[in-house]
Amino acid sequence: MKVRRTFAIAVAGAALLGTTMAGTLPAQATTAARGHVVAAGDVSGTRALATVVAPYAKSWNHNWHDYNIVTHAVFAVLKAKPTSAVGVLADGKVALTAFLPNDKAFQILVKKLTGKMTYTESSTYKAVLTLGVPTIEAVLLYHVVPGATITSAQALKANGAQLTTAQGGKIRVKVNAGPSIELVDADKYMTNPKVVLARVDINKGNKQIAHGIDRVLLPLPLKPVA
Repeated sequence: MKVRRTFAIAVAGAALLGTTMAGTLPAQATTAARGHVVAAGDVSGTRALATVVAPYAKSWNHNWHDYNIVTHAVFAVLKAKPTSAVGVLADGKVALTAFLPNDKAFQILVKKLTGKMTYTESSTYKAVLTLGVPTIEAVLLYHVVPGATITSAQALKANGAQLTTAQGGKIRVKVNAGPSIELVDADKYMTNPKVVLARVDINKGNKQIAHGIDRVLLPLPLKPVA
C-alpha cells in the first residue's frame, strides 16, 4: 500500500532529523512543559513502566481497550535495536510520562493507512509491523515525554501546555469541558487522541507514569485513505 510506505518513509526520515535514535534522549526533551506543569507529588518509586505493561506482551485477547499491541511493539523494537531510546521505559530511575494507545487505536490507524479493517489484535499488530522498526520506534518515542511525571490531575490544569517528546516533536495539551484531555499532535487529518480518564495514572507513585489514549499520536500529517 503506497500510503503506508510513504508514511513509514516520512516518519523514519523525521526521526533521523529529530534525534539520533540511539540509547539517549534528545537534549530538547528534558523540559516537558515550561510554565504549565508543576512537579508531581510523591514520585519516589522506581518501578519501570516496561515492568508494569510486560504481561500484555505475552498473549493476545479480545479486549480492544487494553495495551497488547503497543507493548508488543515496544519489545519488538528493543529486540531489534537493544540500544534504542525506547529502552528508557525499562529504566525506572528516569522520570517520564507515556501515553499508551489502546489496541483499538491501532486498529483505527491501520484502517486509515490501508483502507482495510483488521478484526483481531494479532492481525492489527502484523499490519503495524509492516511499517518497519525505524517507523515504529519513532512513533513510540512520540508518545513519551521525558523529564516530567505528569499526573492526570496536573494535566487537567495544563491547558495549552506544549510537551516535547522523546522523538523530538511536540504535542499540545487541550483541556475541554466535561472535562476531557485532548492531545493535539502533528497530524491535521485524523481525530486527535483523547486521554481515557478511566485509565490514567498507570504506575502512580513512581517516576514513570502512563495514561491510556484512544488514538495513536502521529508525528507527521497523514492523509488517510479511509
